[in-house]
Amino acid sequence: MSTVAAGPTLDAVALRRWLDGEHREIREQVRERLVGLDLAQADGISRAEYRELVLGWATELGRSGETALGFPRRYGGEANIAGSIASFETMAHGDLSLLVKCGVQFGLFGGAILQLGTERHHDEYLRGVIDVTIPGCFAMSESAHGSDVQNVHTTATYDPATHEFVVHTPHDGAHKEWIGNAATHGRVAVVFAQLITGEAQESYGVHAVVVPIRDADGNPTPGVRIDDCGDKMGLQGVDNGRLWFDQVRVPREALLDRFASVAGDGTYTSAIENPDRRFFTMLGTLVQGRVSVGGAAISVAKNALTIAIRHALRRRQFTAPDGEEILLLDYRTHQRRLLPLLARTYALHAAQEQLVAKLDAAFSGDVGERARRELEAHAAGIKALSTWHGSATVQACREACGGLGYLSENRFASLKGDSEIFTTFEGDNTVLLQLVGKSLLTGYKDQFGDLDPLGMVGFVAGQALKDVVEKTAVRQVAQTLVDVVVPARDDDSEMLDRGEQLLLLRYRSERVLASVARRLERGIDEGHPAFEVFRACQDHVLAAARAEIECVIGEAFAARVAACEDPVLKLHMERLCDLHLLSTIEADRAWYLEHGRLSPSRAKTLTRTVNRILNEVRADAWALVDAFGIPDAVLRAPIGLLDQADRTPGL
Repeated sequence: MSTVAAGPTLDAVALRRWLDGEHREIREQVRERLVGLDLAQADGISRAEYRELVLGWATELGRSGETALGFPRRYGGEANIAGSIASFETMAHGDLSLLVKCGVQFGLFGGAILQLGTERHHDEYLRGVIDVTIPGCFAMSESAHGSDVQNVHTTATYDPATHEFVVHTPHDGAHKEWIGNAATHGRVAVVFAQLITGEAQESYGVHAVVVPIRDADGNPTPGVRIDDCGDKMGLQGVDNGRLWFDQVRVPREALLDRFASVAGDGTYTSAIENPDRRFFTMLGTLVQGRVSVGGAAISVAKNALTIAIRHALRRRQFTAPDGEEILLLDYRTHQRRLLPLLARTYALHAAQEQLVAKLDAAFSGDVGERARRELEAHAAGIKALSTWHGSATVQACREACGGLGYLSENRFASLKGDSEIFTTFEGDNTVLLQLVGKSLLTGYKDQFGDLDPLGMVGFVAGQALKDVVEKTAVRQVAQTLVDVVVPARDDDSEMLDRGEQLLLLRYRSERVLASVARRLERGIDEGHPAFEVFRACQDHVLAAARAEIECVIGEAFAARVAACEDPVLKLHMERLCDLHLLSTIEADRAWYLEHGRLSPSRAKTLTRTVNRILNEVRADAWALVDAFGIPDAVLRAPIGLLDQADRTPGL
């Protein structure tokens, strides 16, 4: 027994071309390269052996040019930021220890030198970064200040007598923690520290300094102490370590000085006078890491869904009245478990593609300050929702495969353990949503990036808060008039109206934002301390941020589908887009009922419509995961392989 929708069949090959987009050739090259690496070598080896294997793989990729796409041409790259992220996303289908190792070496370490340094730093380091002859670290987080980077305690004090910076860990809580490449392989670290200079020994905030941590023989350099973080939930092929600095001296030229410099006599200069703005301009140049991690999490979800859905289209369980056993994916409960996650993965893919295009434009200098701030907010929000989605999808798919999903060979254990960290590195997701909420409430003012709780409520003294309330109130009045003139219908046609679907998401976003703005304004007007008002409303701020990013994702998917030029492909993608938008609205139907945007009968129609679409999308399920293009040698899960004796999906 199966449920098949009428209409033209979805072509998985055409869909893969559409998904791969303008970077199709890059993605195909990475798939082929991953097959050639023989990823099965990592199975059953020790942690030490795994680390060396991963280093060898990363070196092979670096010397082949696969990881140099984002670097300037003069150093062997192609200056192709969007292409480098497409490569990284595709690499996430394979070994995640290799992915993170490459992310540290080429993205964080190399990216910091590229984006924060100047030409002399590029000339000294970038070729060694690319071919991995200079394995490096990105030493930002500290034991006591993981997310609070602006207040790290490591210091870099300038000594004008010797023209050197003295890098120092003043107490144990200031040691650098979870530093990739540090425990075994790293030779150089980009260290983020409070820069202190001048006769008054004034601190100018966090800056980045290049510090050698090992000599040519692999021994720690004088004054540097290195510890191994040890066993982790996953990513055992990445050598995470801890770093301490005891009065380590480096030359003045070691300061990455694109945005600020220190003269020989200790004089500090920067074109960006505001220290908060200077700090967040520096970190803003590193937003590529956040975008890349979000894209990797989407690839992890694709892996999990490919395994679970192929299994569900082969595995039969319980007998129907006609005597034939039923495929798992023909059960409504199984469709509910997997197919909305599949639709959301496609939606996130579209949002990620849109975000990467904006990032590419920002790096080319084609956007203004407001667009850059919006990019930073969207990168933070999409990273948060993508990584949470990746973790949730792996768990749901593991459960959907029952005991077979619990076997290590079917990869859910490694997918879960290796990707779990995505929700907290490159920014803790909850903190990132605070950043998004702040950006919505401040109207992209200069203090946008200040994540300190006191700074986050600083906007209440200005006009920004009242502007949010007034702007969203006007839209709500207009929408109320529309509702009166055009009463809500309970039929299926209105549910499938794309404009209505997007309007419901936008309505929720603006209503929640206006609500939190009024609540903050009221608390301040009543004389309560700003900090206490914000702390009481923090969950409300996060709800506004999440609702806004849901809009961004839904609108990106709808736009991507609307632009599809293949009429057959567009028909199938319209249906998948319906599933994503309606299941997103359905998940929040209680809120819509509470606020009068769904009647009880309309809410029931919503659920019936989602169930009907599930039947139709089920017929496309095999092609929808096949289009991800994950080779069997890379997927490596026996229950999810395409090349099996019984390779015909149940139809």
